[in-house]
Amino acid sequence: MAFGKRLLGQSALGALLAGRGAMAQTGRRLTVGVSWSNFQEERWRTDETAIRGALTAAGAQYLSADAQANNTKQLADIEGLLTRGIGALIVLAQDARAIQPAIRRAQAEGIPVVGYDRLIEVPGVFYLTFDNIEVGRMQAREVLKLKPRGNYVLIKGSSADPNADFLAAGQREVLKPAIDAGAVRIVAEQYTDGWRPEVAQRNMEQILTAQNNNVDAVLAANDGTAGGAIAALTAQGLAGRVPVSGQDADHAALNRIALGTQTVSVWKDSRVLGARAGQIAVALAGGAAAASVPGSAKWRSPGGVELDSILLTPVPIIRDNLGLVLEANWISRERLCRGVAAADAPPACRG
Repeated sequence: MAFGKRLLGQSALGALLAGRGAMAQTGRRLTVGVSWSNFQEERWRTDETAIRGALTAAGAQYLSADAQANNTKQLADIEGLLTRGIGALIVLAQDARAIQPAIRRAQAEGIPVVGYDRLIEVPGVFYLTFDNIEVGRMQAREVLKLKPRGNYVLIKGSSADPNADFLAAGQREVLKPAIDAGAVRIVAEQYTDGWRPEVAQRNMEQILTAQNNNVDAVLAANDGTAGGAIAALTAQGLAGRVPVSGQDADHAALNRIALGTQTVSVWKDSRVLGARAGQIAVALAGGAAAASVPGSAKWRSPGGVELDSILLTPVPIIRDNLGLVLEANWISRERLCRGVAAADAPPACRG
């Protein structure tokens, strides 16, 4: 999991913060604004707690707005945050393109911007995320182990989020040899508007109908879309027979892995991501150059924009290593193992 490397980066970043402090040049306490795309998914609450904790530790204040999955509202939210004297801005973009005018206004006012988890292709934005192409590779590897042949479905994320395409690129990279050999055939792929589970369920239902239920594996982009796909599979008596991927290690998804209805959830420890975001925002607000942030490197986006970035390493969670999330206090044993029959329990739910 490269925890040592992550902690080393955090320690170095903490030292940078200590040297700069969390006071604006005027002597006022620094306020960091955070614009969230939505709180529909479980994981964003965990991210928020980690960001708050990092800002509090640095002596900075937290100010946030929830766009409720609405592009227009997120633009207005950021405008509102800027009028309240923030010294740095963290943005989880609802639409990576629609958000750009607000980002450029922040930059024009001298406010450093951290693109959180999702790419914002604007020069000067610091990009902090997990390696999403690798997430897609991990998803495909685990599903391919169980279904080396057959009809595959890609339930993708939002078309407005570049992460959806990063994930699909990683999935296709792993599947390519099997596709070229004729062992695997992608029979359907569909974006999921707003990453909404109910949209994923509806899309999966339509795909099952079109394919007469002849589907052997589902690469779902995240745990929310996986839940929607599994609901559709359950209605057709296919849950547990068709491997399904996900990501984020949502508690419900981890329970599904223990139950055997989901194959893998790629764990992106959002406690690490959130803490790092808060630390970076404070450092940049204090005048640190983006290139000086420990662990950062130059990264070129698909659109050719070079950004200072940190891409953290994710971890695939399957039935055999569910103990990892227990050891990290990510989930309780009770929640993880709820409803799991003793005769079919994974190692983490035994004893």
